[in-house]
Amino acid sequence: MTEKRLHWEKVFETKSPDEVSWTESYPKTSMELINGLNLDKTHPVIDIGGGDSLLVDALMEAGFTDISVLDISEKALERAQKRLGKEANKIQWIVCDVLNFKPQKKYALWHDRASFHFLTESQEIKSYTQLVNRSVKNHLVLGTFSTSGPFKCSGLNITQYNCESHQRCFGEQFEVIDCKNTIHTTPFGTEQNFVFSSFVKKED
Repeated sequence: MTEKRLHWEKVFETKSPDEVSWTESYPKTSMELINGLNLDKTHPVIDIGGGDSLLVDALMEAGFTDISVLDISEKALERAQKRLGKEANKIQWIVCDVLNFKPQKKYALWHDRASFHFLTESQEIKSYTQLVNRSVKNHLVLGTFSTSGPFKCSGLNITQYNCESHQRCFGEQFEVIDCKNTIHTTPFGTEQNFVFSSFVKKED
């Protein structure tokens, strides 16, 4: 098991959702951007770094029927599956470091509010963007810490972004539909600044 995976398994083994900063009672910004895309809800969507996030619940409630959730932590996905009960059988759960992910299909929607900003090396960032370029058929929704956000999360260094740097990373093959700065209130009452972008794949 890699050092990175060990870190996240420990986090999800030892901390409840109320003890980690990223927990949202409802993924409001993500769902607003996703709903604005008017996607065919039978087409495949994936949440990268989804962990035990409630986005999968919101997607199911919205009528999406082909949902995958990827996370490096098996424990995180187990928590989500336990929460969903029998409904968890409708989801494809993928335990994998996103940089090692080899998708078996192209996704109509790739959502990431949790993974991309943890990539701090230029080669990692390039590998991720190339993966998205290969794997996404239609839309990308990306949430990261903004340039007004924290420098670390869960004890790890992160990369900060703004609308312009989101576009620089993905603009070769995607056009920006929307970009907004948001404030996330953590379970313990502190505030974190995020930037969210939604993109559409350029036509060949």
